[in-house]
Amino acid sequence: MIVSLMVAMDEEQGIGKDNQLPWHLPGDLKNFKKITMGHHLILGRKTFESIGRALPGRTMLVLTSAPQEPQENLRFFSSISEATQFAREAGEEEVFIIGGANIYHQTLELADRIYLTQVQTIVDADAFFPKLDRSLWISTEKVLHTEDKYQWSFEILNRVS
Repeated sequence: MIVSLMVAMDEEQGIGKDNQLPWHLPGDLKNFKKITMGHHLILGRKTFESIGRALPGRTMLVLTSAPQEPQENLRFFSSISEATQFAREAGEEEVFIIGGANIYHQTLELADRIYLTQVQTIVDADAFFPKLDRSLWISTEKVLHTEDKYQWSFEILNRVS
């Protein structure tokens, strides 16, 4: 199973402010939906609370210290290994880790792929993606987008074997 991180960050690796995305990029949200539809998503409790609901067509695996009863398309786990094992046993081919900062810090070393949205701005962020050593990754696709408030690029990075 491929473990992928999906992240949008500013030029200083800022990913959030007050538990929210610091920008609204409809093109990137459409891209996120297209890529993740039908897959399992691993995320932290605070990120889940900021989204506010299970996303249609995906199974959300929420990491929390207070696991709850499963709901439709929503499961709760106390560790990343439990969540990835659940996805693997469900037959998942590619699981997506979608944040927040603490979850990215814990999973960057596990990742096989990164779907990176680089927003061409600097925001007053209070959450950051971990330092990314680009020598460990090879870019297989990069597309510049100019249709939203901010220019942004979408890049797929695969870990160098």
